Amino acid sequence: MPLGLLGKKLGHTRVYDSKGIMTPVTVVQVGPNRVIQVKTQESDGYNAVQLGFDDQKEQRLTKPLLGHIKKHNSVAVKRIKEFRDFSLTVKPGDVVGASVFAVGDFIDAIGVTKGRGFEGVMARHDFRGGDASHGCKGWKRRGGAIGQRLFPGTVMRGMKMPGHLGQVQRTTQNLEIVQVRDEDNVLLIKGAIPGSEMDYVIIRESKKLPKGSEVAKRRFTPPVAAKSKTAAAAAKAAAPKDKKK
Repeated sequence: MPLGLLGKKLGHTRVYDSKGIMTPVTVVQVGPNRVIQVKTQESDGYNAVQLGFDDQKEQRLTKPLLGHIKKHNSVAVKRIKEFRDFSLTVKPGDVVGASVFAVGDFIDAIGVTKGRGFEGVMARHDFRGGDASHGCKGWKRRGGAIGQRLFPGTVMRGMKMPGHLGQVQRTTQNLEIVQVRDEDNVLLIKGAIPGSEMDYVIIRESKKLPKGSEVAKRRFTPPVAAKSKTAAAAAKAAAPKDKKK
């Protein structure tokens, strides 16, 4: 992870560019992220940065975690994440936020999906279900046969069956940053990311479209500034006119 931040998914909204084109975005609070520890090749055998997010009361932390935070003279936080090969030069005590990213950067969003509870095979595995007529009573949302009769006489391992759906870690890749609001430590990211509102997420630099890559430059379309009426009128007057015969 060359570059990344811990954040919290706040919700969804939409923004409009200078041409009036609407873009759906997810609002993510990504700061302040406090640098707790900086690991180096000499001291720990690898390079990494530990970031903490969302301040917490000290009495609500476990003794080992509180001792680790106190050792590095940091502030008690709810979430800690280690980012290896962090591309920014930081030191313990520094604070990083939304300014780490810029408009047009592509990121990967990592979160835990919404829990759906116990679901059947149609919702969980996209089964088509049974026929709704021609004598097929009671099989509209079932999966059909799940095993054999005489041999081996058991249900095979890994068979897709009803069970718990959701609440697993998922990564959505190559999402574009539409706006960066430094004063609020907020990123507006095009599209949807995993998780419910107020869930913790990880925003990292895209692995497939990192900063400065040619593919990322080709995919990014910078916002077009709206021309003023005065400038448009001046350009129209300066343009050569065709003479009518």
